[in-house]
Amino acid sequence: MTTAHATRVTLKTNLADSPVAAAMKDGRVASDIVRLDFCGPKTAHDGFKPMIRDNAFDAGELAIVTYLQAKAYGKPFVILPAPMVGRFQHHCVGFNKEFGHLDPQDIEGKKVGVRTYAQTTGLWVRGILQHEYGVDPNKVEWYTVDESHLAEYRDPPNCHMLPKGSSIPEMMLNGELAAAILGNDMPKDPRVQTLVPEPIAAAKAWYQREGVVPINHVFAVHQDVTRKHPEAVREIYRMIAESRALAPAAALETLPPLGLEANRKGLEMAIEWSYEQKIIPRRFTVDELFDDVTGALG
Repeated sequence: MTTAHATRVTLKTNLADSPVAAAMKDGRVASDIVRLDFCGPKTAHDGFKPMIRDNAFDAGELAIVTYLQAKAYGKPFVILPAPMVGRFQHHCVGFNKEFGHLDPQDIEGKKVGVRTYAQTTGLWVRGILQHEYGVDPNKVEWYTVDESHLAEYRDPPNCHMLPKGSSIPEMMLNGELAAAILGNDMPKDPRVQTLVPEPIAAAKAWYQREGVVPINHVFAVHQDVTRKHPEAVREIYRMIAESRALAPAAALETLPPLGLEANRKGLEMAIEWSYEQKIIPRRFTVDELFDDVTGALG
């Protein structure tokens, strides 16, 4: 963290290119109080590990599960009530129907792939399968290809790391895995069928009942920033709000709203499900995720 001059602080920032962040990144939304140095990798996900392990960034987006684990293991970050990425997750788990039809509960006792056990998409999909379709995630054998962003975390015993170079989509297609949680990496293959029946309709019904768009990424800042430069944090929140307002309407359709209270239920769900799935060692209250500066935003 550096100060360009007496009134403007520069923050090393990890933020992906997205319609929601575009106006911040192209300069349409700027500030005389804070300059965001967008020095993160092209894919924000690749910056999560260095941000949490090495304090490589002062600010930026983090997966909500990565943040909850960071909180659990005492990492010095707080979040703003500003989701940067969200989506419905019902369509993100599939199987190859050539090997036989699967209903959700059929994956109990079988091998299912997911990039990492603590991946945010994995959290939401397992929670949906458990709470909507009666699946016990503890009875599934989870196969992963990456380690957690948190060095301190260990996967539960029903998780297994695949050999280096393994491809979860290929293993699902050739039947080595019964199903896979793949999100946007789902193969465009006519043999692939979603495990959740009619996932678009299921997601709409879920939203009508729960009023929650699952949060994928939130905006986080190092606690030193909120302590030393609270005005910069308030400026970041303003910039995010203005940048969102300039995004195409389609980009906002599956983006959770701004504000702590508007996101309370979604955050409570992420916390509860992370605890149930042994991703975090204890439950947090939503208010613990914020400090006096970030909790007062919006």
